[in-house]
Amino acid sequence: MTTTLPAPTIRRLTYADLPQVIAIERRAYPTPWSLAMFVLELSKPSGVCLAATGPDGAITGYTICSRYDTVWHIMNVSTSPDHRRQGIATTMLRELFERVEESDPRFTLEVRRSNQGAIDLYTALGFRGAGLRRRYYQDNGEDAVIMWRTPATLRGTLDDIPNAVDPLRQTG
Repeated sequence: MTTTLPAPTIRRLTYADLPQVIAIERRAYPTPWSLAMFVLELSKPSGVCLAATGPDGAITGYTICSRYDTVWHIMNVSTSPDHRRQGIATTMLRELFERVEESDPRFTLEVRRSNQGAIDLYTALGFRGAGLRRRYYQDNGEDAVIMWRTPATLRGTLDDIPNAVDPLRQTG
């Protein structure tokens, strides 16, 4: 018998949510964001910060996205370790795309090269690898894959990303 989980409720992330967010962050990452980093991102008027909540109102995930010039940079996507693989990150990102009210928005993010689950999620949502940031992660020196979601990536190309080279297709 398969249990269908209710879809998370997505709402704006607030300062009052930060104790729950910090608790998830510390469990989810080897080098978690500090409280000050979250406060800074929430204070930016052009950003989109979302919380996913379960039926009990507890936060199960969050995403932080900031606008820089003409590009939206997804800074943090996290799901509580107890709630992974339930579609929460997908739901949050789809809501983010809907809330950005501009034609042909461009999104970018970095993801650990070893995080195949996240890479698969982002690829399913129209992102494509377009470069590497060498030794990006301070905890272990791992490279980050730079991924983009643009009008071209939604068509399956990297044509609108300058100097793009898909690191996920390189061999060796």
